[in-house]
Amino acid sequence: MTADFQSWASDRQARIETFLESRLPKTDCVPERLHDAMRYSVLGGGKRVRPLLAFAAGELASADIERVTVTAAAVELIHAYSLVHDDLPCMDDDVLRRGKPTCHKAFDEATALLTGDSLQTLAFELLAEKCLADAPETQLIMITQLARASGSRGMAGGQAFDLASVGKTLSLPELEFMHIHKTGALIRAAVMLGARCSCHLDESQLERLDHFAKSVGLAFQVVDDLLDTEATTETLGKTAGKDADNNKPTYVSILGISQARELATRLQSEADQVLDSFGESAVRLRQVTDFIVKRKF
Repeated sequence: MTADFQSWASDRQARIETFLESRLPKTDCVPERLHDAMRYSVLGGGKRVRPLLAFAAGELASADIERVTVTAAAVELIHAYSLVHDDLPCMDDDVLRRGKPTCHKAFDEATALLTGDSLQTLAFELLAEKCLADAPETQLIMITQLARASGSRGMAGGQAFDLASVGKTLSLPELEFMHIHKTGALIRAAVMLGARCSCHLDESQLERLDHFAKSVGLAFQVVDDLLDTEATTETLGKTAGKDADNNKPTYVSILGISQARELATRLQSEADQVLDSFGESAVRLRQVTDFIVKRKF
């Protein structure tokens, strides 16, 4: 990771943190406990990969950074809500997230459920309250895209498939189908919402970006499965080895470590090839992809 990218990423991570801090309800606002839990679950943690992808796609499209910041925050709020709900006892029943107790452990299960609900609705409030695209029709497409990526045809549907797959042996295409929805849908939304903040890309270019984001989303999950197998709980900030302990199908359980690494590299290469037609404007997307595939935690 080059110093130039590190500086760029740190700037965007600080930007999204400042924006989220300003838009999340303050803890002295009723209901205080719920608002405290919302801030606890969002602020001060995470790599902000999805916002980085939104910012990188926005730069490729020459989009206004203020617009992209709002869309990046909306995607991150959806991601944070999904983590709060995924950690609940009725789902993955985890006790550690981003190096600290999960929301339901720090507060309680009912508060965690309401926290996820509130973060989800705040995401759509952000997308609806300001002009984020040159045409109202485009902004409606953006809202629709995030809703679809979050729901039964996206992230929530992928989680349902994941829960139904515990203890089963999946084929590689079945595993890919699950993660195209569970992990990939929100990553694709991050890229597309960032790009749609500008009117400079035509439909064929947007389709190529979506193809890029599909490959990146799968690569992200492959690396996640590798890290779950190889990294420590202290490094990850969440419980390591949880998938294996719960007998969940993963890329590592199906392919083994060596072939899973090869798949991540191949998916990165496919993503990079899609970006060739964009030239130098795609440099940040390439760098974020490299960061995703080579991350150690």
